Amino acid sequence: MKEVEKQNEGDNTPYLTISELSQALKVTVEGAFEFVRVRAEVSSPKLAPSGHLYFTLKDERSTLAAVSWRTMVANLAVQPEEGLEVIASGKLTTYSGQSKYQIIVGQLEVAGEGALLKQLEDRRRRLSDEGLFDSARKKPIPKMPSCIGIITSPTGAVISDMIHRLRDRFGVRILVWGTLVQGRDAVSQLATAVRGFNSIPKHAVIPRPDLLIIARGGGSLEDLWAFNEEELVRSVSETEIPVISAIGHETDTTLIDFVSDLRAPTPSAAAEMAVPVKNELVQSLREIEVRLTRAVINKRNEMLQRLRLSSQGLADPLELVQQNSQILDYTLVGFFSSLEKWLGVRELWLSRLSGNLRPPEKSLAEARAGLKFFAERFEQKISYEFEVRDNQLTNLASLLDANSFERVLDRGFAIITDAGGKPVKKASGLKEGDRITLKFSDSQRVAIVCDDLMMSRRKKQKKLKSSSVADQDQLF
Repeated sequence: MKEVEKQNEGDNTPYLTISELSQALKVTVEGAFEFVRVRAEVSSPKLAPSGHLYFTLKDERSTLAAVSWRTMVANLAVQPEEGLEVIASGKLTTYSGQSKYQIIVGQLEVAGEGALLKQLEDRRRRLSDEGLFDSARKKPIPKMPSCIGIITSPTGAVISDMIHRLRDRFGVRILVWGTLVQGRDAVSQLATAVRGFNSIPKHAVIPRPDLLIIARGGGSLEDLWAFNEEELVRSVSETEIPVISAIGHETDTTLIDFVSDLRAPTPSAAAEMAVPVKNELVQSLREIEVRLTRAVINKRNEMLQRLRLSSQGLADPLELVQQNSQILDYTLVGFFSSLEKWLGVRELWLSRLSGNLRPPEKSLAEARAGLKFFAERFEQKISYEFEVRDNQLTNLASLLDANSFERVLDRGFAIITDAGGKPVKKASGLKEGDRITLKFSDSQRVAIVCDDLMMSRRKKQKKLKSSSVADQDQLF
């Protein structure tokens, strides 16, 4: 009876659903830990496709799940990296789907300058291993750029001081690409500016800079951290335009100092490195002009001296011309004398030859007479040959006619042909009843072939008939 009463008392205890319990815990945790700051080491950072950032905070004994919503990620001072010690600020909440608690991070900062320096050194070593800082990649800085692109904050003392220094030293066109120089958004703006200057066509209305200067005033390590980000370092390594980095003071060092083609200790020093001083350049040109003039004069004097020395060993050109002219006169006299003698000999020889020549009329007359003689002989020969050939043809025709089968037929012979008109040469080629043609000299007759036995029988029958007729005649 007592046990039943205890069970009934237990049945009256109020109960909660899982969702109600999760909500109650969520309200309790968020109310008690609405804002907390946690120092820990980052582990397993992962950016989800949704844009939310998930990672784990841990120390020597415990771990804490952390999440930064997409709207908060862009505002983080630093991005979580594996092993980076940070101070995360936010509020605790629960995640009922897995019955766990987590921190929603709204602000993230590096825990101490030592951690930042370690991260910087690790990144520097990794990029150096890739070859981004090799000296072979460095491009020469132009001596006299016609246009300079400056990437910095459009406001402040840095840009004003640089423009003032550039105008004092030498006239050059300046293009300023204003960007943020601190904070998370500064990285993308700086990288975009570097790529933007490189994308300008070489012959566009807005000229493409011959030199880029990335500048910023001094600051703490956290203030200058944008110039240590990998995105900006890689954009500077890919540029085709030479780059001078001028970040902070002389003691400040960032990663773009290693990848740039030249590092200036200050922005003002970068402007001085970019262009020469006008007065110094003019003075240098004057010195070069003086040196060049002196060198030309010395060279001219040297050549004149060498010319005088060389001319001493040479003969007088006028005297040489006169001597050669005299030699030419003698040579021409001898040449014309020899030419006249040679022409006289040739004239005599030609007159002798002309005396031996026959008149062409006489040669033509003799040729015509000879041609007429040969023509008459040719006609006689042709007539004789035609007569001989005609007699031979007549004799052959007579002989052929005498041996013709027609003459044989005139002598009493006949030609036998079968039904196809072919001559029959042997009796064995015929059989009983074949139709043959007998061709005589004056005409032809058709006959039927009969055997000898048949002929003898027919003859006997004729005799019998004739004998019987004779008997009858005798009887009557």
